[in-house]
Amino acid sequence: MTDRRDHGGGLDAAIARYGGSRAQWLDLSTGINPVPYPIGEIGTDAWTNLPEKTAMDGLLSAARNFWNVPDDAQIIAAPGVSALITRMPELSWNSDVYIPSPTYNEHAAAFARIGSYGEEGPLAKVRVFVHPNNPDGQRWDEHVIWGDHQEMTIIDESFCDVSPKASHVGLTGEPGIIALKSFGKFWGLAGLRLGFAIGTSHTLARPGNGSHDIVDLAELLGPWPISGPALSIGTRALLDKNWANKTRLRLKKDANRLDILMAPHSNVVGGTDLFRLYKVDNAAKWQKRLAQNRIWSRIFPYSDHWIRLGLPAPDRWSQLEAVL
Repeated sequence: MTDRRDHGGGLDAAIARYGGSRAQWLDLSTGINPVPYPIGEIGTDAWTNLPEKTAMDGLLSAARNFWNVPDDAQIIAAPGVSALITRMPELSWNSDVYIPSPTYNEHAAAFARIGSYGEEGPLAKVRVFVHPNNPDGQRWDEHVIWGDHQEMTIIDESFCDVSPKASHVGLTGEPGIIALKSFGKFWGLAGLRLGFAIGTSHTLARPGNGSHDIVDLAELLGPWPISGPALSIGTRALLDKNWANKTRLRLKKDANRLDILMAPHSNVVGGTDLFRLYKVDNAAKWQKRLAQNRIWSRIFPYSDHWIRLGLPAPDRWSQLEAVL
């Protein structure tokens, strides 16, 4: 796996290199829904008061209902999935870690940071599956994820809300299984910084290595990890299943539209209804060509041919169509 911590985004650097104003640019480098959930009114108290326990309870209740979380599983809210990924190695004392690659590189970086990441095989004690995978959209079957030998299995479902039937949240009532859920991708509010970890109480709070201390994920995140506005917006959005159903239909339609648009120029490698991965003749040249036309895309240090595109907002398709 590459050591490079590359990500989508970085539009400021693209503008500095290729020129133009931010309003002119179409950022397709991330897999964020371009039509975000309408945040509506936010009460003044959400901004001025410390977040209340009742507000957190309301958010977690909405999350439990939305994802059909098993009764035996606990939910912990965090300021984004990235904050949870960073903490995952602290819930395990094994250096035997399996992360199928290529995939989202923050998982390997988190384990490497504490010196416990190696290219171990599928029988490793700690395993991480990004489901569906980023960037190729691969889905992991339950029989691959499930295993009696593992100490901990992390299932990163940041992009799974476009296909809820594929979710493995139902496994989180079992010991050692943790599912991570992102709010920013499907709801299009990445700047809100909201994510969730789902697992049994004994999985999310474990005995420390060589001591009687308890390593508790909630304690690691500290008090008031979620802002008042995030509690308000997150609860409202998770309760709005009608919006979610309509959004899934639109995203599926738009992903198909993008595939048709790219068909004369590439082969589809995979993806989700939030992003598509294509094989082209020269990914770097493609990124440069698009950037010269104020469109930012994602390429990868481990492939000369892969380019990933997110979905344009409804009023921005013409910009991409004109270039292609």
